[in-house]
Amino acid sequence: QVQLVESGGGLVQPGGSLRLSCAASGGTFVIDAIGWYRQAPGNQRESIASITSGGTTDYSDSVKGRFTISRSSDKKTMYLRMNSLKFEDTAIYYCNVNARTYSEGRYWAPVDYWGQGTQVTVSS
Repeated sequence: QVQLVESGGGLVQPGGSLRLSCAASGGTFVIDAIGWYRQAPGNQRESIASITSGGTTDYSDSVKGRFTISRSSDKKTMYLRMNSLKFEDTAIYYCNVNARTYSEGRYWAPVDYWGQGTQVTVSS
């Protein structure tokens, strides 16, 4: 099992910045793709940023140019830098990893794991 713990959410004024972090732990595992999602009240959870195992990044149109996804060198911590925040960025933000865990002498098929979510509120 891979545990993901998020931090960094909070209240920020429009135009402000926040950085979310997501730390992975739990035995031996290899993280392939990582991503950040968000869910606003009454809306479905949406993907906003991702990094493939090869390091290719992708962003939704709603955050492109304002948000930056990155990861630590050991690939076990991921970040979402959010600049120029808008009212419509208010949501619960979730990190997601696609990871292969190691046990019984082998790596198993990749599984999606989710963080607990962190609230980001943009308000004046």
